[in-house]
Amino acid sequence: MPTPSLASLPIRRLTLRDLAACADLSEDRGWLREEHKWGFLLTAGKGYGIDDPDGGLVSACVVTEYGPQERPALAAIGMVLVAERHARQGVGRRLMRHVISAMGTTPLTLHATPHGRPLYEELGFKVTGRAEMVCGRFTPDGPQPTVATRAATAEDLAAILRLDEQAFGTDRTHIVTRLPAFADQLRVAEEDGRIIGYAAAWPNMDTHVVGPLIARDTSAAQALIASLAAHTDRPLRTDIDVRHTELLAWVKDRGLAPVAFNSVMSYGFTELPGDWSRRFAPVTVAAG
Repeated sequence: MPTPSLASLPIRRLTLRDLAACADLSEDRGWLREEHKWGFLLTAGKGYGIDDPDGGLVSACVVTEYGPQERPALAAIGMVLVAERHARQGVGRRLMRHVISAMGTTPLTLHATPHGRPLYEELGFKVTGRAEMVCGRFTPDGPQPTVATRAATAEDLAAILRLDEQAFGTDRTHIVTRLPAFADQLRVAEEDGRIIGYAAAWPNMDTHVVGPLIARDTSAAQALIASLAAHTDRPLRTDIDVRHTELLAWVKDRGLAPVAFNSVMSYGFTELPGDWSRRFAPVTVAAG
């Protein structure tokens, strides 16, 4: 039998049963396997992929929708991968066009590496921001944050959801309610008994990723990071909006080193909704 052409291979929805194949695809491209993150994304969002007739996946990506289920207000695209043996043959472009078409009029966002940015620009995405990835062992130094923090409880959920929607700009209950099971830590910052910020730290290989990080101001964000660091022996990793220059300088002074920059890109709108001044870091760049 002749081998089907890449252009004729069908694009299908991925499920949690495809987790190992997605992790294999990550590894094929030199990424970490990140099975824990893949599991989260495949259950909280929609996966799309192309099967390789010889086994595994030719390509994959995930889409995380936010807002009303019947009419999402925003969707984030992430984990766009093409197997090395099929790279530079238009597969990623075809998969992205399929996703854009499937999402209709829903505004789209993604975090692009320098390598991926030209493709997204060709497809009509515009750069609307930047995020800097930092990673390292957090070392407490200098004046300690004065904002009070504690572990979140079930009773905090309503307040966390309200704060999150104000900062993010649309409802993401299906993400926030998964955090207690997905993350090793979920902590809140409070003042006079009122929650003014929250953050999670979830396991990713040998690190803990800080995200989401939502806070009233830089002081609350610092307190949350410091409290998360105090309860883990792993290095921390996070992706901070570059407009938060004070927080970036603070974490670098305490051992987190710059790793990479990603471009925040949008399709169908010019600026992310919500309040960027309270939105310090995403759950993961793959989910916006």
